[in-house]
Order: sequence, then C-alpha cells, then structure tokens
Amino acid sequence: MSSGGSSEMSEGGSSVETVDILVIGAGPAGLAAAASTASAGLKTLLVDENPSPGGQIYRAITRSPFRDATVLGADYWDGRRLVEDFEASGATFLGETQVWSLDATRHVGMSRQGRSRFVRAERIILATGAQERPFPIPGWTLPGVMSVGAAQTLLKSSGMVPDKRVVIAGQGPLIWLFAAQILRAGGKIEAILDTTPRSSYLAALPLLPQFVGSRYALKGARLMREVARQTRIVRFVNALRAEGEDRVSGLSYRVGRTERRIEADLLLLHQGVVPHVNLAMAAGIAHRWNEQQACFAPVLDPFGQSGVEGIAIAGDGAGIGGAEAAAERGRLAAWAAIKAMRPGVEDKVPPVEEILKALARAEKGRAFLDRLFLPPKAFRVPPDDETLVCRCEEVTAGALRQAVKTGATGPNQLKAYLRCGMGPCQGRLCGLTVTETIAAERGASPDDVGYYRLRMPVKPLSLGELAAIEPDPRAISAVVRE
Repeated sequence: MSSGGSSEMSEGGSSVETVDILVIGAGPAGLAAAASTASAGLKTLLVDENPSPGGQIYRAITRSPFRDATVLGADYWDGRRLVEDFEASGATFLGETQVWSLDATRHVGMSRQGRSRFVRAERIILATGAQERPFPIPGWTLPGVMSVGAAQTLLKSSGMVPDKRVVIAGQGPLIWLFAAQILRAGGKIEAILDTTPRSSYLAALPLLPQFVGSRYALKGARLMREVARQTRIVRFVNALRAEGEDRVSGLSYRVGRTERRIEADLLLLHQGVVPHVNLAMAAGIAHRWNEQQACFAPVLDPFGQSGVEGIAIAGDGAGIGGAEAAAERGRLAAWAAIKAMRPGVEDKVPPVEEILKALARAEKGRAFLDRLFLPPKAFRVPPDDETLVCRCEEVTAGALRQAVKTGATGPNQLKAYLRCGMGPCQGRLCGLTVTETIAAERGASPDDVGYYRLRMPVKPLSLGELAAIEPDPRAISAVVRE
C-alpha cells in the first residue's frame, strides 16, 4: 500500500515521510474530509486503528457479517456512500494504525504491525470521534458488565448477539438503537432501566418544537416504540448497583424511594458519549467545559480550525452532533484546508455555503437531545465512597475526595497522591469523573479544576517500537521533553 506522500530530509539527516493532509480517524468526519481534500488534488493519508474504514458508527461497513440489512438499520448503511466516495477520491487508507504522538510541528508518531514511524503533514484533521461517558456505579468493574458501545462493536464486527439474560441501564439515543438491533438479530433483552429523570423532560420541553421538525424525532419515536413492544421498560431509575461475586448476577435499582432487583448475566451501561480529547489535548489544543454536554470540548473557529496552526478538528471530537453532522464538519474542515493550500480549486468540493446549510440541518434538534439526555449528577459523580473511579489504579471516590481535602486541587496534583489517570487508558475512563468530583468537593467549576495534562505517547508504545524509529530531532522533540 502506498504511503500517500513523499519524503523530506530532517536536520539529523533521516528521512521523514510527508503528506499534504493527514486525517486521523476513519469515521464519517474523517472519510468525508479525506475524500474532499484528495478530490481537490491534495496528497491525503487517512489512518485509523481499525482494519477497515467506518469508525464506530459505520464499523465493518465494508465487511458486515449481516446479510439482512434491516438488522443494523438504514442509517448504518448510509455509510457505504461515504466509503465509496473516499475510495474514488484517490486518498490512501492505512488501517490498524495507532497514532501515539502529535505535536505543534505536525509530526505524527504512529505504529502499525509492531513498527513505528513519523509522518509530517502540512495540515492535520483530527477526526477521532467520541467515546462513551464514564458510568461509575457500584460493581461496574465486575465481569459481565460492559458498555453498550462495546457490545455494539461486537455486534457490528462479528455478528455476536448475547444469548443470556441481558439488562441495559442508562440513557441516551444509542440505548434504543442498540436494543432494536439486538432484537432484530434475534436476541432478547430482559429490561431497559431508563435513568432519564422527570426533571429532564420538563427542562427540555421548551426545545421540543425545534426537535419535532428535525430528522431525529420520527426515527427516535419509531425506535422507542419498536423496543417497547418487545421489552420491559423501567423509567425514572435514580440509583444502580451491579451485584455478584465472581461476575455480575443481578442489578439493584431504585425508582423514587422503592428498591428493586433484577437478575442479569450481562449488564450493559451507557449514559451518552463525549468528545475523545486525549490526542488533541496532548497536541496543545485549548479545551473548555461545555455545560450543555457536560464535557470538555476543543476551542475552534467556525471551520473547525484550532489555535495550533495547521490542526483542525472535525466530527464528534469537536462536540457531539451525530453521524450526519460529523460528515459535514469533516467537509467544512477540508474546505478550509483546500482554501489555505490550493486557493482557487475550492470548486472541486461543494460550496462552503452548501456545507454550512447541510450542517445546520443535521444539527437541528441537537439542543433538545443534549438537555433531555444530560446524565444526572449522581451518575457522573459517585455519591458513595466505595465506587471505583480510576479502574486502572483502583482508586475509589472516597480516596479521591480525601485527597482533595488533603490538598489536591486538580487532576494533575491528584496524580502525586493517588496515580489517578496514570494507567494504560491515560484517563479516558476516569477523566471526566475525576474533574467533576474535584469540582464538587471544592465548590468550583470544572473549567477551574481542569483536566489531566496529557503527554505523549497517548497510547501504550513498546520500547522496541520506539527504538526502531530512525531518529528525527524535530519529530521526537516533544516526546523527549516529556
């Protein structure tokens, strides 16, 4: 497979591969961005950790195990058009590639099949997408407890349908989509425990007129009716506890003041998604707390450009908006890159006015969903002291609060007390919980508390991979400084 670029000689004399555009992440935003820049004549390289393009939303779109197209739904198969446009564009795809370093000089460290190298790009579009929000409840580390996103990955990539007692708990659109997919595939769900509080329905009511006119409304209503006809739905759940010895065996939950229990062999948790920020933060891109989505999001201009020259962010990594909005944000970031690098050839892609109108249509109704499905604070900050917050280092909420009382003022100071965020996941599973817990304990805002100071490498990297790289002083300077 070609590299999609050429080589330049660095200060140390080693050869560094170069491309015009490097797009990181092959979901809807990355596919749309790479197809646009390559169609305009820019040498474009698209990299992703998965073996084939599609991202999480369109995972395994080119090799789906399902012959029945109705199982995953019509929206899933819309991804075929994005992949076809990308393949026809002349861009290069590099799958099974892990990006572990990105600095302000736009040198990117990446590994593939046990070998690492550096690539330098004139412009970079980060399309790393979203990750599931942490859902720390008592017992969430028991075997048999998974996230809905992880279970959906198994369904899409391998056609795996759970055949035991399945309970889904949490809130958000993905719960209803995944439940419908499981039921269409012949699976069974014992119950869905919906944690959306009554207060959220009231708070979202003023935004309902805008939502009714959006593409989400009818599809969402149909999905919920489809699932409710076949599955027991328990609404207004305000407390959860996974139970079991060697693995999960059941779930205790509360509705109002009434305690209940349900047996389960597989518990799937989900309370929405948030931008995947690790690589962007490590590159020095500024982030701010987004109150509407209760997460950190990058500070960008209207075209997705960050404060770090030559690096843009597109898709859900720029703020949660869904697959259709992600693709339009990818095209918008690509348009800006084309205009900067090849003035006069913007006619190779849709006009920016057309992209902006399509983005506005795709984002219509998002404010209603954000307000309705904002997780209650009790599910974002564990109220009890025993619940694990940092799974990698086995740090409880109580230990975290005690460290704050002792003097830890933020996530980075906390590392000296408890090693929170220093495990293999680099804070992906605990970062938001840590920030919000410290903020609650101090009576401060999440913005004041801040997030982990992320360093390269942002993903685990073996010494063998690192040692095998031909040294390039400019490319490795950021890693050495850390």
